[in-house]
Amino acid sequence: MKALTGTGSIIRLILRRDRIALPAWLGIVTLLGVSVAATFVQGYATPAEIQTVIRETASSPATEALLGPVYAPNVGALVAWRWTMQGVIVLGLFSLFSVIRHTRAEEESGHSELIGSTAIGRLAPLSAALIVIFSADLILGLVVAALLIGLGLPAAGALALGLSVAGASWVAAAAAGAAAQVSEHSGTARGIAAAVFILFYMLRSLGDAGGISTGWLSWLSPFGWARLTRPFAGERWWLFGLFVLATGLFTILAYVLAARRDFGVGLLPSRMGPAAASPGLRSPLALAWRLQRGTLLGWAAGFAVIGALLGLVATTVSNMLTINPSMQNFFDRLGVGTQPGELVLTLFFVAFGPVIAIYAISAVLDLRNQENDGLADPILAAPVSRLRWMSGYLLVAAIGQAIVLAVLGLTSGWAYGLSQGNIVQEIGRVLGAALAYLPAVWLMGAIAAALFGLLPRLTVGSWAALVVVVFLELFWELQQISRTVYDLSPYAHVPRLLVGQGLDWRFFGLIAVAILLVIAGLAGFKRRDVIGN
Repeated sequence: MKALTGTGSIIRLILRRDRIALPAWLGIVTLLGVSVAATFVQGYATPAEIQTVIRETASSPATEALLGPVYAPNVGALVAWRWTMQGVIVLGLFSLFSVIRHTRAEEESGHSELIGSTAIGRLAPLSAALIVIFSADLILGLVVAALLIGLGLPAAGALALGLSVAGASWVAAAAAGAAAQVSEHSGTARGIAAAVFILFYMLRSLGDAGGISTGWLSWLSPFGWARLTRPFAGERWWLFGLFVLATGLFTILAYVLAARRDFGVGLLPSRMGPAAASPGLRSPLALAWRLQRGTLLGWAAGFAVIGALLGLVATTVSNMLTINPSMQNFFDRLGVGTQPGELVLTLFFVAFGPVIAIYAISAVLDLRNQENDGLADPILAAPVSRLRWMSGYLLVAAIGQAIVLAVLGLTSGWAYGLSQGNIVQEIGRVLGAALAYLPAVWLMGAIAAALFGLLPRLTVGSWAALVVVVFLELFWELQQISRTVYDLSPYAHVPRLLVGQGLDWRFFGLIAVAILLVIAGLAGFKRRDVIGN
């Protein structure tokens, strides 16, 4: 057991470093689940309303591909239908990237070598990361179950729902632990783990959408198991054994691979780069693009798929929701005199606007990562000014955010236009509605830029700002806060173009505030020590 020496010390280190980010992420996932449950508990009180949702879902393969089928005619089954995949995706990605960050990324940056010079076993970092993430996922599942029981849902179904989301996230975390041993570069490890994650999701989608002919595919995916446990619809408790088995197999694979490779390298051989840099790397802007293009491509590809699915299911979901008086009241707050499908697309954009801010913040905070890893020093030692280096990253991040929103708008507009029989008109309208969120997304990235320049040790505060925004959005949807409080969120000032709202001074005010924050960040970085003091 010498290889596990020091695991407890590294666990305490991870908890200290993630003392803000970890509760923030878990809080977001928990609030998403509770808000969905509260909406359905309050809005679907009659069997007729529930049967309408089930009928509309069964008639739409696109809806079942996105969310899966409804397994029973009760409110709890509706909650499980609506939230299971949402919870699995958000918590699963958090678990995946957290394991990579605390294993391969730490080794790549040299931090693990420094820690390993003390009495730390070879497998301690991997063990600590998996223990922390497994524990966090389990705690979240139990907290969600307790809150659902508090809303009046049956205890067995609530526990099955919380544990199924946690179980699928366990498998994602263990798969990430194995991927971290394959390549010596954290970016490649993330790509391998993300590819496995996407494969799991696609198998589940194809299985749910194809009916009996392809239903067996869902049994090949942990994400499919999360649905097949059937919370609130005759729970299949034996399926949780599959989560434990798959998690155990991936974990054993991770340990075996970690024991076979040398420290600091992966199983895949590292390819030597050219002796001289290409002309495309002769500026900080080009370097920033080279470093961020892979992440941007991944986000764009993911939102291309999401946008297409949202556009396809918009009409179906609107038919389900508009028969419900309480949901119609919610739509009335968004706008009047518009098509139900456009209201649903607006609702989707409201939900995904803060999600894209995750990309905005992480792209900007790559500056802090470069500084912490000592990679900024050799660049700034050359005839490159601080402002030029930082502004290159910010420009690439700003353009990347616009690209992700544009891809979301184009694919959802194309899919919605296809269902309406007018692709050309709908693409332009939906694209404009998606890009209307760009100033709010820019503002979230600008907060990260200002903290990096002025208070670098508090850059994690940009994630706290995002959590506050998510809280405001959720509580506003549930009508638990006043409009004055909701106006603190930049997303409160985004014009909902599809429901008849036009651009006004608030739209341009968001851009002005974002520019001021970026200027403050640039000025602060110009004056402070590069090491972040």
